[in-house]
This record gives sequence, C-alpha cells and structure tokens, in this order.
Amino acid sequence: MYIIIVGLGGIGRNLTAISANHGNSVVVIDQDETKCNDILEHYDVLAIAGDSTDSSVLDDAGIERAQSLVATTSDDAVNLMTCWLAKRFKVPNVVSIVNQKEHSALFKEVGVKISENPDELVATRLYYWAENPNMQQLASIPGGTIFEVVAEDDAPIINHEIRELEVKNFVFIAIRRAGGELIIPSGDVKIRPGDVITVFTKKEAEKECIAILNRQLKSPKA
Repeated sequence: MYIIIVGLGGIGRNLTAISANHGNSVVVIDQDETKCNDILEHYDVLAIAGDSTDSSVLDDAGIERAQSLVATTSDDAVNLMTCWLAKRFKVPNVVSIVNQKEHSALFKEVGVKISENPDELVATRLYYWAENPNMQQLASIPGGTIFEVVAEDDAPIINHEIRELEVKNFVFIAIRRAGGELIIPSGDVKIRPGDVITVFTKKEAEKECIAILNRQLKSPKA
C-alpha cells in the first residue's frame, strides 16, 4: 500500500511505525523539519517538511498514486482541508482524526472516515481499566475492539442468564471458566463468579459498553 500520513505527533509517528513495519510505501508530511529528520533516522520512509493543505506539497508526496491518506494533526481545519484535497485527487481511502466532535459532520460531508477525539477515547478507556483491574484489551480491529473482563464474586449478573444482561452494541464471543472449560455463549448460559468473558464492541460504543459491563460484572462497592 502507498500511504500518506499527515502529522508527526504521537498518533502520526506510531502510525508511521506500524505502516513501515508492515512493508508499506510510506510518505509523511509535517511542517516541522526536525520531526521529519527524526523519523527518517528510524524508518525507511519519505518525509516532506511542508504544509499538507498546499496541493504542490501533496504532489511531491505522490498523491496521485496514493491508496490511502491519513490526517493526524491536532488542527481540524488542516485535517479537513487536506482530506478535501485528497478527495479531489481521487485517493481511494481518506481517513482523519477529529479533535472536536462538533466538526465530525464536516468530515462526513466530505466523505472521510473519522476517528473522533482520540485523546478522549484513550482517557476514557484508561479510566475504566483503572476502575476494573480485571478488564484488558485483546485486540483492536477495524470497526471495533475485543477485550476480556472477569465476572466478580458478588456482581449483579452472577447466577443470571446472559439474556438478562443489559446489552447494547456488544457481543459475548466466549466464556472461559475455572479449569479451562470454554463456552460459546447463548442466551440461557448463566454467568458464574470468575468467568472470563471475551467481548466484542463497536468502536463508537466502546465507552458505553465498558461502563455497562463494569456496572454489571463488578462487585458492588463497599
């Protein structure tokens, strides 16, 4: 894949590493020349110091043969303009982070796949993990997240059937019980203390899903 990554902040740098390590042809654009020089010391990529809202900079980046462009800057106006230009160049897959939720509709109007407020999503996830030490993420996949959570001894859902669980935008994939028994859950399976439950949730519903599961699978606070 020929991918253009705009912005070399934390997200952009990590995305560059992942893309390069997967053997893709990667071009990064950032207005900070120091960041561009630094990324070149670590990865086999093309780095361009310039303004991604300038079509000549996108030309230099090979926009006409790009299969994907991802905008990761902290400035929604830059991300939006960059994505609009990428659409004009007919890049097949255009993706962006959106730092302020109220801007999401603008990106959707342009036809851009978005990830809303990544800092808030990460902070929310960390909070719920801090609240429930028995929860851990297993994988992040397109459109959703897979994680495990343990049913605590005195949790509200213990000895109740899965069908009684308040469910919205998530699916139980499997239950692992003491002794290693693996259950593919159906609605009439009862939750027992210590059950390790593997769950899939849609990305946009992750916050609500984790809150619901914490409320029903954790023991009440003393």
